[in-house]
Amino acid sequence: MKNQIFFFNLVPSWIIILMPALLISGPFLSDLGLSLVAILFLINSIKNNLKKYYNNYYFKFFFIFCLILILSSLLSDNILISLKNSLFYFRFGIFSLCFWYLLEKNLFLLKYLFISMLLCFSSLIVDGYIQFIFGKNLFGYALINDYRVSSFFGTELILGSYLARFFPILFALFIFLDEPKKNKLILFFMTIVFILAEGLIFISGERLALFFMNLSAVFIILMIKKYKIYRLWTYILSVCLIIVLMNLFPNSKERFVDKTIYDFTRNTDDKVYIFSKPHNDMYITGYRIFLDNKFFGVGPRQFRNTCDQDRYKVSKYSCETHPHNTYIELLSEAGILAFLLVAGLFILICYLSIKHFVFKFIWDKKGIINDFEVCLLSAILISLWPLSPSGSFFNNWMSIVYYFPVGLLLWQRTKSKNSIK
Repeated sequence: MKNQIFFFNLVPSWIIILMPALLISGPFLSDLGLSLVAILFLINSIKNNLKKYYNNYYFKFFFIFCLILILSSLLSDNILISLKNSLFYFRFGIFSLCFWYLLEKNLFLLKYLFISMLLCFSSLIVDGYIQFIFGKNLFGYALINDYRVSSFFGTELILGSYLARFFPILFALFIFLDEPKKNKLILFFMTIVFILAEGLIFISGERLALFFMNLSAVFIILMIKKYKIYRLWTYILSVCLIIVLMNLFPNSKERFVDKTIYDFTRNTDDKVYIFSKPHNDMYITGYRIFLDNKFFGVGPRQFRNTCDQDRYKVSKYSCETHPHNTYIELLSEAGILAFLLVAGLFILICYLSIKHFVFKFIWDKKGIINDFEVCLLSAILISLWPLSPSGSFFNNWMSIVYYFPVGLLLWQRTKSKNSIK
């Protein structure tokens, strides 16, 4: 019995608690940890007959999606290479189920996860601003291109993405744990963390991360009730900090303002492009690939092996490892069925959000989701946002980030339904 508790409860719990730190270390340890959590939960499910975690719309939806990916790989020109990404994709969904299961068994997980994320954010803030001010961080990593901050991520420019995507989850945990106590000291400390984290997203130089920060902030401010004023003021103060940084350090302004305008109009014929000419040409290439492979695409992670063919190529910018948009990638690599499943999920989130807003703030009735769920939905919303460039949907590091809030949301929704019953 003790061995079961250790392997099926304690080990996966601590892996999840440490996952924010593992993601900072890179893709290897984070993917290894996630895979171990998924394997242990599958064994636990068989031994203890945990059917309820699989008998729900989420898992059925996810199972169909996995089957489409595997079939897409089997029909691709590079079956073995493509199967490396699709055959074990199920581990991400199982990770979310295990997260849900562990939260029902050990509610202490939320407190320790909050502490873990807070330590990660605090460490990145201290190290990031040291790198910004002195040119090198605590490990000796220099600024990228003389002004872009990467902190512990080194040469990987994903600091802003990490902070922007985990910010709504950290805020969700904060309001969940703080609400019963309303501790003023904790409130003050978290205010500093939130403001400096959003400033750090700006000096990371990641335009997409800054956009996601603003998108999630506006979404949360519009949708929550109890911490609405608090989130509004932290957001206003962080915007003020960003304006100050923009005026003090022209390089940052040049990237976010001048370069953005240049990217939209980059060419001698003064054409306007979707985000930039490289993005525009990759999207056209991805769409052309989809037209020849409508139902199942060319296989997950196979855009890179197809985009340089003459009938798909638009320009020298057409070919990359992925087309830099989630939905173009799904269309070209997995086909219309996978696209419709993910797009349908995004539309469902939008529908629930609008319904909640109308019920709670226009009709003055009880909303359909609570503040904790609003923050988690905002984390998922920015991951599925269609009108922006994005990382590869099938990237392991990015997939962990995508699925991390799902387990929290599944647990909370089940808890809310049970309380209503």
